[in-house]
Amino acid sequence: MASYFMGIDNGGTLTKAVIFDGRGRAAGSGARKVPMLMPAPGHTERDMGALWQANCAAIREAIDKAGIDGKDIRGVACTGHGKGLYLWGKDGRPAHNGIVSTDSRAWAYPPMWTRDGTVEKAFPRICQRVLACQPVSLLCWFKDNRPEVLQGVQWVFEVKDYVRFMLTGEAFAEVTDYSGSGLMNIRDARFDRDLLELFGIGEVYDMLPPLAYSTESCGAVTPEAARATGLAAGTPVAAGMFDIDACAVAADVTDEDNLCVIAGTWSINEYISRQPVLDGSVMMNSLFCIPGYYLVEESSPTSAGNNEWFTELFLQSEKSVAAERGMGIFDLTSEMAGSVAPDAQDIVFLPHIYGSNDNPLARACFVGLQASHSREQIVRAVFEGIALGHRVHVERLLKSRSMPRAVRLAGGAAKSPVWTRIFADVLGLPIEVVEAEELGTLGCAMAAAVASGEYKDLKEAAKNMVKIKGRIEPDGTFAAVYDRKFALHKEVSELLDGIWQRYAAGQ
Repeated sequence: MASYFMGIDNGGTLTKAVIFDGRGRAAGSGARKVPMLMPAPGHTERDMGALWQANCAAIREAIDKAGIDGKDIRGVACTGHGKGLYLWGKDGRPAHNGIVSTDSRAWAYPPMWTRDGTVEKAFPRICQRVLACQPVSLLCWFKDNRPEVLQGVQWVFEVKDYVRFMLTGEAFAEVTDYSGSGLMNIRDARFDRDLLELFGIGEVYDMLPPLAYSTESCGAVTPEAARATGLAAGTPVAAGMFDIDACAVAADVTDEDNLCVIAGTWSINEYISRQPVLDGSVMMNSLFCIPGYYLVEESSPTSAGNNEWFTELFLQSEKSVAAERGMGIFDLTSEMAGSVAPDAQDIVFLPHIYGSNDNPLARACFVGLQASHSREQIVRAVFEGIALGHRVHVERLLKSRSMPRAVRLAGGAAKSPVWTRIFADVLGLPIEVVEAEELGTLGCAMAAAVASGEYKDLKEAAKNMVKIKGRIEPDGTFAAVYDRKFALHKEVSELLDGIWQRYAAGQ
């Protein structure tokens, strides 16, 4: 009888559950969209009850499509977007809406902590820059603006840890997520009360669940969760991992040879290393899902989520055309972008709808539009602008390591041959794409396979469950074109940087 493992992924917009066999082949999947709530400018939230119901529905759908019994699934693990905040109350209910990683309400804290020296004091322990969307900033915002919420909190969760809690009834803090939260001393792999006191939130220490590693067992599916999901009561649930770790390990980034680039809601650019980078040149070091490695990361909310926003707002007529042609809108926009040569338009698109690489107050914009530009050229500009934003991060990473053998590309861009080609040419590096489409769910299914005893560790799981389907070499023909576009992209971004504070102040 085949062994099956389920991965559950709660990203910034979508909940997905996918069942894999022991060779990494998808047997069935389910998905649900959870509405984004924006109660105030810069606030991006989700109803936690609705999120759990979406997970239940996605799990049931995956089991139904796989045509198996819930008892055939030997293990489950969760992944999801990092950062953000999901608070569980002492009254046994959510203490607030879940906060998504695109939230910028706490934007004032990182610059304040930089000015007063707090970040410098914390850096030897957190080994990362502090971001507005990290739990450390959001918890300070709650203490200063909604203290009654914080006083009612039992557990501080990240999204996947909340979902696992709903499956098992047991609270754990899995290390890959929490090591990127600003709450954890990652050099010692522990929560640190003195660190929290430094940020002014010492009381949060007692709200942090026990730490667990990615492939550890963190309980089993409860009878109540079994009735809601179709999983069998008693099914082991592994700790899981942050989605950027899940995508990396599902792309077989299990050694230091390759970079991993994830073009999803966030622009994630990363590699693994035995040592963290401590010279301040990269945004974040966190603990990787393979013990002994750090994940060195450059990231910002500047990736394919911007394309989704653009499509929804401006391409309604193209949606109708795509439906008439029997294709998805993403396939049509890829076709539109592919019809434009790299040197046929010079529009600058800054993909800052949720903030920029360095400024959470930045706004998205087009620069250089003319009446002669076609819709195809504008779509191409969006694709290129997002890839150029990734290049900003990749160039920072390359200052701290040797050239990689290749870039393993994941996320929405990897589903488009046109966009994959753009990434290869913009980055000037070979691109390899993994055969599986849902890398986040595959990565955490791999953790479930290890926790269940199917494989001894994640490296062995990767050898058996990951397949690379293709490699695209950069075409040097347009290297000079993209170098020029990249220089323009950075210059426009820098020139506008001082304007965004005035926008935020309503000036």
